[in-house]
Amino acid sequence: MKRRRRFLTTVVLVVVLVYISLLLLLMWVEYPEPTSSINTFIDALWYSVATLTTVGYGDISPVTPVGRAIGTVFVLLSTGILVTLVSALISFLASEGFPLLRLSFQRKKNWYYFADTGIESTTLARQIYQSDDQAVIIYGQDRSRMEETPDYPCLFANVSPERIARHKGSAGNRCSVFFMRENDIGMNPRAVNISSLPVEVYARTVNGEEMLSGNIHFFHCYECCAREYWRQKPLLRRERRIVLIGFGHYGAALLKYAILTNVLSSNHHVAYHIFGDATQFLQMHNHLDLVFSMQQEAEERDSLIFHSTGWAAAHDVFASADRIILCDDDEQQGWDIFWHLRRYYCVQGRIDLRSSRPISDVSHFGVTSDIYTPEHILRTNLNHVAISMNNLYRSSHPKTALDWDQLTDNLRQSKIAASEHLFVKVRILLGDDALTDLTAETLAQAYAVYRENIRDPARLEECRRIEHLRWLRYYIYHNWSYGSVRKPALRQDPRICPYESLAPYEQAYGDYAWELMGELRLRDDS
Repeated sequence: MKRRRRFLTTVVLVVVLVYISLLLLLMWVEYPEPTSSINTFIDALWYSVATLTTVGYGDISPVTPVGRAIGTVFVLLSTGILVTLVSALISFLASEGFPLLRLSFQRKKNWYYFADTGIESTTLARQIYQSDDQAVIIYGQDRSRMEETPDYPCLFANVSPERIARHKGSAGNRCSVFFMRENDIGMNPRAVNISSLPVEVYARTVNGEEMLSGNIHFFHCYECCAREYWRQKPLLRRERRIVLIGFGHYGAALLKYAILTNVLSSNHHVAYHIFGDATQFLQMHNHLDLVFSMQQEAEERDSLIFHSTGWAAAHDVFASADRIILCDDDEQQGWDIFWHLRRYYCVQGRIDLRSSRPISDVSHFGVTSDIYTPEHILRTNLNHVAISMNNLYRSSHPKTALDWDQLTDNLRQSKIAASEHLFVKVRILLGDDALTDLTAETLAQAYAVYRENIRDPARLEECRRIEHLRWLRYYIYHNWSYGSVRKPALRQDPRICPYESLAPYEQAYGDYAWELMGELRLRDDS
């Protein structure tokens, strides 16, 4: 690139020098002639411009043989220069120059740069444009690579994220870069390479951790799908048996969020039947038996039953299931199982089918437009709730609590998990299993019920039991165990024990998770 620039600079300098030399020579040979109209350098320049642009006013013209020879050179060059100018203009409009020029006039707006094109990118970009009236959508590829032209305003600038970041500078509020292609090594190297730029980076990954610090944020479409599923199709109080068929990325994510969020009461117990290869899952999460009944249904706790045989022989399980979730990574395989269940099996509960496209008359989930949303990818609201929860905890524990930026990744993830359970807490308090969205009104109603409940010692204890069980399941899922002293390096904590074994102040530890409703209600009202 540097060699090319040097070469072009040299060519430009040579052309300018030759042009100026011709003008000086024209003036020198024409000046002595009494009848000549070219007497100064400005006259020579005017004549050359009129000739090269093919305007030819005729008010000035050379009279000497040498002057006419130079004029002939200008005439011959005029066509070539005109073609060159037109080509340069077309090239500028078709290349990166024109989009960057347009972006120069929109520096104070929020830029969202998508390095990859595809249905995921266009889906997210459309929703960002609809939710942010200051959004400028930029695709870092040629328009020709798009199968369909987006139905919202956008720019195509075939330039790198680095170039975009430099062009944006410090103007405006936000410059976000998205890498939407899935990366199988768990950490998108393209995202890491631009971590030093003043941009927010969102990179799709498979196995990597979701980073909540710095400027790089990895996200999993499977976990986004699982979050959306349990929010839109929450566990109901009457449901006691849930079946998951397909235990790939989607199945593992759905079970993870069932473990972390499906805590409705200390007496409500659910049996999860899982069909699929769970060997690696069980090897990684080897403390689940501390809070779950493994491989057999129990009355006093939730159960996890992993079936080593195929799903086809489980007629009795399907007949008694309250819901069946078809979550195979292969969407076509899910459809095949769906039709077989409908055709050959006695199914009393509902069947939820994972589908990337909406389907009429079928209970489905995982639609692309529901997963690739600002709420799931940017996670602004979720992080806001988690940070608010941490601030609330700090206000009651000023000497020991840390600021959000000082928390380890595990503690931040723990706060995120607690904030995700907020929906469940509001449903519990309002007795509304169908609630799928939080508003200032619902938060106010739920908080009022909570304040009334805690006057009753039995209800207060139930709230504390629910939060302790939720907290316990999070840490057990991440392989923590009991230790007389908290040792993060060994994943040990003294509170990983039954609720009855906790000291009174430890039983009250999770009260702030319920009090969060009051803080969010006040913030929404303001």
